[in-house]
Amino acid sequence: MIPIKTRALLIAGTGSGVGKTTVAMGLMAALSKDQKVQPFKVGPDFIDPSHHTCICGRPCRNLDSFMMGEVGVLETFTRGSEGADFCIIEGVMGLYDGLDDTETASTAHVAKILNVPVILVINAHGASRSIAAIVKGFSEFDSVNIAGIILNNAGSDRHVKLIRDSMQSSGIKIPVIGALPKNPELSIPSRHLGLHMAGENNLDIGALSDFIEKNIDMDSIRTIANDFIASDIDINERRERFDVKIGIAYDSAFCFYYENSFDELEASGAELVFFSPMTDRLPKVDGLYLGGGYPELFAKELSASPTRDEIKKAAGDGMPVYGECGALLYLNESLRTDRTYKMAGILGASSRMTNKLQALGYIEAETAIDSPIAKKGRIIRGHEFHYSVTECDRDATLVYKLRRGKGIVDGKDGLMEHNTMASYMHTHPASNSFDEFLHQCRKYRIR
Repeated sequence: MIPIKTRALLIAGTGSGVGKTTVAMGLMAALSKDQKVQPFKVGPDFIDPSHHTCICGRPCRNLDSFMMGEVGVLETFTRGSEGADFCIIEGVMGLYDGLDDTETASTAHVAKILNVPVILVINAHGASRSIAAIVKGFSEFDSVNIAGIILNNAGSDRHVKLIRDSMQSSGIKIPVIGALPKNPELSIPSRHLGLHMAGENNLDIGALSDFIEKNIDMDSIRTIANDFIASDIDINERRERFDVKIGIAYDSAFCFYYENSFDELEASGAELVFFSPMTDRLPKVDGLYLGGGYPELFAKELSASPTRDEIKKAAGDGMPVYGECGALLYLNESLRTDRTYKMAGILGASSRMTNKLQALGYIEAETAIDSPIAKKGRIIRGHEFHYSVTECDRDATLVYKLRRGKGIVDGKDGLMEHNTMASYMHTHPASNSFDEFLHQCRKYRIR
């Protein structure tokens, strides 16, 4: 059992685009000046966590009750918060928006699992007394502890006073602890999959911190976070260990990974060797893991690199190779963007980018056959988010039969050839461990 001694709060919004990312990042920056702040992100996001990690200097971890389950959320928070003075969790979408019409995977569900106080961010532009109605509805809808309100895009002092007065006259006791004026200089550029990754923009973290400290009552933030009482839980430690080296493709083209994945691989005794398929030669490893990212933006560099031929040769030799989303495009025969680029050519398929979102949402899949990451009959939960289309050869082998989600074609996902498998689905180790993959890597090493 790991005892948790930390302060914590969750930044939620009434919906997407109300400013919760700005608030969360700003609070992380302000509090990191003199405290160890651990960031978390609700949902299957890869981009916001990159900014959180950059600001806090501690790896951000995702909390997703659909992929991880309630126990997985508790265990991840427990492990991640160890040694932190302060934990800040950024929510996803609106506070109560979950899977279909349920609370599962919602910010509210995570808040209730952890019993953490919530700060609700509301876009105040063009509203005054209506804010009181919003707060009343959100606070009474469910048993979430909404402990404070932050107004974004607030107008004059008179505008803020009107909102506070209307809340008081309506009998609402939740305090307004901050009011942020418009500040377009603190925006982050975006592209088709969301915001730019950390390091791709010149966001002034110092200016963001100053902006937050000037317009939010930081004493109230600390007081609310002090009310958090963590639940101690027993953590199951791993038993089986694998003495293998795993190559991790990690660069601007392949950058979508869960920190929990690295944690589990290392806890299983694997040595992680990070490399760039664009600029590095293939390292001497026993298996390869390629995450998602932006291969479409670097198709020319990936095609020109001799590493793709080295990976194809290793895959043909039986090395276990596992890829997710963007990695699927790279492991296929070709990728069409501004023109058609030759890719690794391991899997019998070709991909092309489109201007239309092709799939977004959670996936639940059953493995129809044995694969490098799971035996037949395994149920795996994950998510998909892509603008590409992949067209398979007629004799292509597809591993996953989807219970929900779109996948590659006809409700199927997971192309497999040799001991290589790649899918549009991003998986989480809480749903499917790396044990089978590591078994395959060990067999390859000692053959």
